[in-house]
Amino acid sequence: MRIVIFGAGSIGCYLGGRLLSAGADVVMIGRPRLQETLKQVPLVVTDYQGFSARSQLTNDQYLCEAEAARGADLVLVTVKSAATVEAGKQLAPWIPAGTPVVSLQNGISNAEHLQAAMPEANVLAGMVPFNVLQQEPGHFHQGTEGHLVAEQHSSLEAFLPWFETAGLPLELRSDIESVMWSKLLLNLNNPINALSGVPLLEELSQRGYRRCLAMAQRETMQLLKEAEIPTVKLTGLPMRLIPPLMSSPDWLFTRLAQKMLTIDPVARSSMWEDLQAGRPTEVDWINGEVVKLANKLGRQAPVNQKLVDLIHQCETQRQTWRADQLLSALQHP
Repeated sequence: MRIVIFGAGSIGCYLGGRLLSAGADVVMIGRPRLQETLKQVPLVVTDYQGFSARSQLTNDQYLCEAEAARGADLVLVTVKSAATVEAGKQLAPWIPAGTPVVSLQNGISNAEHLQAAMPEANVLAGMVPFNVLQQEPGHFHQGTEGHLVAEQHSSLEAFLPWFETAGLPLELRSDIESVMWSKLLLNLNNPINALSGVPLLEELSQRGYRRCLAMAQRETMQLLKEAEIPTVKLTGLPMRLIPPLMSSPDWLFTRLAQKMLTIDPVARSSMWEDLQAGRPTEVDWINGEVVKLANKLGRQAPVNQKLVDLIHQCETQRQTWRADQLLSALQHP
């Protein structure tokens, strides 16, 4: 079974490295710059629990042209959300009809856009809940907990043993919309971490930053309630209890959120990494999704809109925000 990963950056290379460690037949398709790097150094994947695997890629395991997806049995799409439609157009000529294509991207509507761009494929929504950071050239590190989730479909069942063997269990869910919105509630922290300029563990250890996150989450949960979109439990607590937990004093948060704080000290959000690299961020597909939902309901989402605006400002003019500064900005948008 040939697994193709299209858009193999940090997430795609990590997934590819884990699957290769299990002996899977994997082809990654990505940028020439990373291809050149992986010709010179091995692909190394590690995680916060001590897993480590090293693969010396052959010339046909990391390529740059969509044609390399020809004959794929499964395609995992991990491009940035802004590139979704273009990714679908590039893949469409090479993917046999009915081939499962899983969108493992941030945001809510990427699978829908992919399906429109490649109508013959069987596009399914999916989710990567954990953070991956490129620590050094060719080395990709999972810094937070979580397991892969994809929309329930019989075409994926044959691949489940490969993901299990790779230490990447893939859970199939029939309530994928609720799963993705619940994940987005957690991802609302991405811009806060990027604006803080500090690692995730340090950021979440400060009540001021957590209160910012709680504000964004409460605003989103109210909109989800109005839209009649239920949430599901993705962490040790039901989603409705997470904003109060985030707002709690440091001593109480530390006691109650021990599992949530199982984070590598170096882990940061992918949005911080994008800002560091001078790349456009995915804030429009994270907090921006909340703003879109608010507009659809005839409502406003001032907290999430402010976070979108601040990140866009940082894309052109870098700035870090102390917790008290950011909290004030969100309280008076």
